[in-house]
Amino acid sequence: MQPPADHWTLYGETLHSRLLLGTARYPSLDSLGAAVRSSGTDILTVSLRRQAQEPDGARSLWQFLRSLERRLLPNTAGCHSVKEALTLAEMARELFATDWIKLEVIGDDYNLQPDPLATVEAARTLVKRGFRVFPYCTEDLVLARSLLEAGCEVLMPWGAPIGTGRGLLNPYALATLRERLPDATLIIDAGIGLPSDATRALEMGYDGVLLNTAVALAGDPVIMAAAFAAAVTAGRAAYRAEPMPPRQTAVPSTPTVGTPFWHQHEATQSGGAT
Repeated sequence: MQPPADHWTLYGETLHSRLLLGTARYPSLDSLGAAVRSSGTDILTVSLRRQAQEPDGARSLWQFLRSLERRLLPNTAGCHSVKEALTLAEMARELFATDWIKLEVIGDDYNLQPDPLATVEAARTLVKRGFRVFPYCTEDLVLARSLLEAGCEVLMPWGAPIGTGRGLLNPYALATLRERLPDATLIIDAGIGLPSDATRALEMGYDGVLLNTAVALAGDPVIMAAAFAAAVTAGRAAYRAEPMPPRQTAVPSTPTVGTPFWHQHEATQSGGAT
């Protein structure tokens, strides 16, 4: 039996899949296209800076992605300052014809951790310029509140550093963020390595997950994309089903009420003697 339909919205746009997929590092465009179709995703992220390293690279990829008929979410990957991020966002809006932007302002090159102060400043400016901002951030609650106050309707906290595949390294902080911001749209971005990581995020109440490397670098990206699609569906269904709370002590799944049927049989055979 399939779970009931579970539509959701991002900046007023209705979506069916809670899996967002990156488009970098695939073996080929054919592999990317097959993985996208297998994933069932509605949204693809694309980095303008990385594609622009080749002659007309961004436009070539854009033309291919258009053929997949998915919503594009350009990002500012590789930016280290507010100025860089703002410039790239404006270029992305012109090239991809969208006011959606995934904001990344990196503060540390070792673990690619976002710069919290620069991210808030850039987000505030982009919102004023009419962008619909998806900020990549850490699981810090104060930072998340600042981004919401800046006008962001969606937040994208990391599960682990980009490309590590380490899963949800700080589940306590992520659970706290979800609990303290019950009305915010939260999407786990970065660090997802296995479908079980995605399931866990959705079970915690996160609205979706964004991943790239876990599918692109898999031995079979198409099969892995399908696995993540199933994992996201399972996690969301489990969350909606309201899982049982964990317990400190064992509780039998079969209640011990009344007299066991075999004991009643023995008593009948012996004439009721005890």
